[in-house]
Amino acid sequence: MAKKNILVIEDNHAILDVITLILESEAFNVAGLNKGAGFIERVKEFEPAVIIMDIMLPDIDGRVLLKELKLNPLTQHIPVLMISARYNSSNYKLDDVAADDFMAKPFNIDELMDKIYALLRKSA
Repeated sequence: MAKKNILVIEDNHAILDVITLILESEAFNVAGLNKGAGFIERVKEFEPAVIIMDIMLPDIDGRVLLKELKLNPLTQHIPVLMISARYNSSNYKLDDVAADDFMAKPFNIDELMDKIYALLRKSA
């Protein structure tokens, strides 16, 4: 089976590094962004099977990126796992655009992997 691509958008370098290491150990191809600039272009070139995205980014609200992704017919099918230390699963939506799943930080690595595999199964 071909390796799946996962795009991680997280401005905290330590968290980005940990998620990247874990996903690479599970045989995923991982690309990381630490800000929202160039997000849609990166999605189109990398073609991720799943996107893990922080809400609080230095240059843009991750929910704005989510909305842009979900309103674009070319990218709306990509499952997104939103992560946040400030928001929770009941208050993170922007204009009723929801991610496919949500996790609060700090999170458990096993829970993260369970959610990623569930999103991959759902999108297959």
